[in-house]
Amino acid sequence: MDGFMTILSSKDNSNIKNAVRLRKSAKHRRESGLFIAEGVRICIDAMLSKADIDTFFASEKAAAKYAYEFEQLRKYSAKAFVVSDKIFNQICDTESPQGFLCVIKALDKSGSFDKIKTGDKFLALDNLQDPSNLGTILRTAEALNVTGVVLSDDCCDIYSPKVVRGSMGAVFRLPFVVSTSIAEYLNTHSELESYAAVVSSSADKITETSFASPCIVAVGNEGNGLKEDTISACKHKITIPMTGRAESLNAAVAASIIMWEMMK
Repeated sequence: MDGFMTILSSKDNSNIKNAVRLRKSAKHRRESGLFIAEGVRICIDAMLSKADIDTFFASEKAAAKYAYEFEQLRKYSAKAFVVSDKIFNQICDTESPQGFLCVIKALDKSGSFDKIKTGDKFLALDNLQDPSNLGTILRTAEALNVTGVVLSDDCCDIYSPKVVRGSMGAVFRLPFVVSTSIAEYLNTHSELESYAAVVSSSADKITETSFASPCIVAVGNEGNGLKEDTISACKHKITIPMTGRAESLNAAVAASIIMWEMMK
């Protein structure tokens, strides 16, 4: 750590206040075009993914403990600050922080959706509300090489700290686009073979479905499933056959099974 680097210890510093607002407010994240990522691995992942890091914060302890990683991020980021451990605890979102936090410029990945290609396979998320579910889904989508994810604008914020952390860096790399509604997106892209994931004995079993490409599968809200207009906009209905006593699956689990079947 460079000896000349100032240690921020005031919560009234403008950089600190901005980071706190980004942690707390989805509205501020949208209006500023910034979001936060926390943790040593996630911050390094952001750098390796060539994300645009506006500000890098490290606690005093972390700057010493992870000296090599600290130096990499300090050189890569537009601004870098060492903060007191007390201040870091105010800006972070985790109970046991590692001491690294980055403020990152929102990523424009809409270009990946401008031209649908043969072989493309997308996932659509309709009013998904749980950040943990969304993070897990993004992580799984990247692992299975899904082309991209379409989110309705009433989904939880893809840039919330919990989503970013749960995605394990997928949010930096996986193409995604936010649409006014999934139904509107499907109606605009009629070239996609579309499938609505529903809980219905009359729907086609996913294990017996051959996913044509390019295609998109829509998964709905944790409690209410897909909206009726989304189901109506889809060309097919599919369901995950269940022989046990549970009536439904967790949204992230259901989406993971669907993506596995779609991509195999």
